[in-house]
Amino acid sequence: MSANDTTTVLVIGYVWPEPRSSAAGGHMMQILESFLEAGWHITFASPASIGEHKADLRSLGIDEQAIELNNSSFDSFITQLQPDVVLFDRFMMEEQFGWRVEKHCPDALRVLETSDLQSLRDARQQQLKERLKADPDPDDFSELFAPELPQIFQQMSATDLAQREIAAIYRSDLSLMISDVEIGLLTEQFCLPPALLHWCPLMLDAPDAFRSFEQRAHFLSIGNFRHAPNWDAVLWMKTTLWPMIRQQLPSAQLHIYGAYTPPKATALHNPAQGFHVLNWAEDALQVMSAARICLAPLRFGAGIKGKLVDAMLCGTPSITTPIGAEAMHGDLPWPGAVESSAQALARAAVQLYQDSSAWHRAQAAGQALLAARYDRRLHGPALVARIEQCREQLVQHRRDNFTGAMLRHHHHKSTQYMAQWIEAKNRTA
Repeated sequence: MSANDTTTVLVIGYVWPEPRSSAAGGHMMQILESFLEAGWHITFASPASIGEHKADLRSLGIDEQAIELNNSSFDSFITQLQPDVVLFDRFMMEEQFGWRVEKHCPDALRVLETSDLQSLRDARQQQLKERLKADPDPDDFSELFAPELPQIFQQMSATDLAQREIAAIYRSDLSLMISDVEIGLLTEQFCLPPALLHWCPLMLDAPDAFRSFEQRAHFLSIGNFRHAPNWDAVLWMKTTLWPMIRQQLPSAQLHIYGAYTPPKATALHNPAQGFHVLNWAEDALQVMSAARICLAPLRFGAGIKGKLVDAMLCGTPSITTPIGAEAMHGDLPWPGAVESSAQALARAAVQLYQDSSAWHRAQAAGQALLAARYDRRLHGPALVARIEQCREQLVQHRRDNFTGAMLRHHHHKSTQYMAQWIEAKNRTA
């Protein structure tokens, strides 16, 4: 590639990015912005319907293209585009379109944006269900949060979801991992080559100033209601955690914001209990900046949590679980508290809500954490450099990944024939 050539990128999105609805949408926009800063030309394509909070990609100079599943019109589209890099957003898009990309653009670098390991999140959700079935006590989840990587591997490895997801990682030339804990899980337990993975956390700019302790009030929880861990956290707060906090702070108020609020969530709205379900926040950072404490009592999940990074950006201390804090702070202190039981979470929330000195120490810890792990000026160029390095060494890179080549051979053939059968069936229907 000469210095005058412009790298062409095709992103195949599971959904159209909604940065104000989810951390996954925000992370996708950060990746796109890194590509734009490198001078790359981007086309974003998706088979999904357009959501109400979709980002305006065209205003950024990004082309948009609607595509269809199981339709050869994609073949004509990608043959004409001839991208240098194809980014699959979530492994399901690699499953659907990987064989078409390889067939029509064999020299394009294939990158997978995992967002988080869905198979890990699913395994933890099953563990929670089993724990609640065996012991309905809603308070202490220390044992649930304690398993080491070998135990998590045992839970995941036999599942269909893990086998599909990790096969897609093998088939891709490079997979973007938002969590370094998940990188450890993949390399140490699933034995994936580190050369196939790249740590790409949320990429952020440092904030300027914050509202003071005295200017803030209330507790806040925020997250897309379509995301199962968020909904579970709301239920746990409603039934267990929030009554404990209100017992110690009778006038406390909890404001819960979430995109795509279902009726089952609005039914929990109860101002008399200080429990307010307030639908989608037009500006998440604005409402986070007005809150004194962010509550994120996640009992399962994966990746890193956008709501907790937003809290740091706003100088808002947070109370969460080991699942919430996983992969987010390394060896640095948490900007708030990390606890494993409802009683400990409630105690920490009340103490931090009332203690101005502890609150300011937590706020300062959040700023140190942002600078150490989430600096856009470091991670954006590092992502671009890793992709360029893989492109330059693509032949050898693929030769070293024989397992991926083998999986592509068998999976892509079966997927191709299934897709062609579905397309033919649709034409005759």
